[in-house]
Amino acid sequence: MANILAIVGRPNVGKSTLFNRLTGTRRAIVNNTAGTTRDRQYGKADWCGKEFSVIDTGGWVVNSDDTFESEINRQVNLAIREADVVLLVVDVNEGVTQFDQEVAHLLRQAGKPTVLAVNKIDTFEMQYGAPEFYKLGLGEPFILSAENGLGTGDLLDEICSRFKSDTGEEEIDDLPRFAIVGRPNAGKSSILNAFIGEERTIVTDIPGTTRDSIYTRYNKFGKEFYLVDTAGIRKKAKVNEDLEYYSVVRSIRAIENSDVCILMIDATRGIEAQDLNIFSLIQKNKKGLVVCVNKWDLIESKTNADIKGYENAIRDRLAPFTDFPIIFTSAVTKQRIFKVMETALHVYENKNRKVPTAKLNENFLPLIENYPPPATKGKYIKIKYCTQLPNTQIPTFVFFANLPQYVKEPYRRFLENKLREWWDFCGTPVQLFIRAK
Repeated sequence: MANILAIVGRPNVGKSTLFNRLTGTRRAIVNNTAGTTRDRQYGKADWCGKEFSVIDTGGWVVNSDDTFESEINRQVNLAIREADVVLLVVDVNEGVTQFDQEVAHLLRQAGKPTVLAVNKIDTFEMQYGAPEFYKLGLGEPFILSAENGLGTGDLLDEICSRFKSDTGEEEIDDLPRFAIVGRPNAGKSSILNAFIGEERTIVTDIPGTTRDSIYTRYNKFGKEFYLVDTAGIRKKAKVNEDLEYYSVVRSIRAIENSDVCILMIDATRGIEAQDLNIFSLIQKNKKGLVVCVNKWDLIESKTNADIKGYENAIRDRLAPFTDFPIIFTSAVTKQRIFKVMETALHVYENKNRKVPTAKLNENFLPLIENYPPPATKGKYIKIKYCTQLPNTQIPTFVFFANLPQYVKEPYRRFLENKLREWWDFCGTPVQLFIRAK
């Protein structure tokens, strides 16, 4: 397994900027506002052929006004326990602060190999402020500018020298990606924590708690995939902070990079206009869909008729695409949460389903002969052959006809419905093209 590096320090010292530089991504949100990062953020880095995982953490503070202080500090402690090497980042402009000393004390107690990086050394003269940090008792401070890359090579050499030797086992990254999406406070982080059995992300009643898109690798019960917790997506008119804007952009990017989206709906509020907007975003990006009605434990009446009525209401609002699974869950009581994972994996399989050409023609040609497309302008349309295209994002089928321009949308829907009836494409969109033979 790859080694793990945890980046820790007090708020606003440049941890997320360094995380983005080491991973070669822009996954972590970078902002001058202290406390921007809250949850642990994971990424991959590679230095001189040595691959390792990087964890970005929130800033360590004590006795502050931040509502999330205790949760952020707990996430920092978890990251330190998980890491093979810890990187303490400090700010040369501020000198040694009380919080720097507290984090250094925490690391000495943990007994983990620790590297000290003095950040924001953006000019040659600023490096003379680095020796002050010897007083933290963590050895030689490495000068660094996460913003422009100064000193990252020497720093990475030191970090890699502290890692244990590789086991030679390569990590497989070609795994399904399931994005948990929805409006703020629908229970996305709660259900992720319930899935993996640990407090992976911070959960509060405050909408907008999650800011970054948090990637978590799940490997239990013979199943392996990535779960992505995202920030809640609100209407544009209600997004009035830069931080929230970037969080929403990350959520949209997580949808674009996923295979299947788990759309969380708050059972106490029902399906709202913003749920439809998120659904259209999933459809536009041609992703698999599982609808998860969360907080079902708060609903008093749970008869079969109520469940059926709720399902019909959701399908009516999301029509014309109605062939998707709906699961009623509770992240608090863990009711049916594992069924969500099993269903998401099933939708992923459906999205990659290949139907042999011989089977397609065996089923469709007799059907088309009995129910041909309606004649247009006295011209009869004949469909002679059909096949599934290889290497497509979603299942894509081509029907070859003599007059493709005269095949109307209702007949295409008729063909798609028969396709879904004969083969399981539940939860995934399919594409049908009519082409000249």
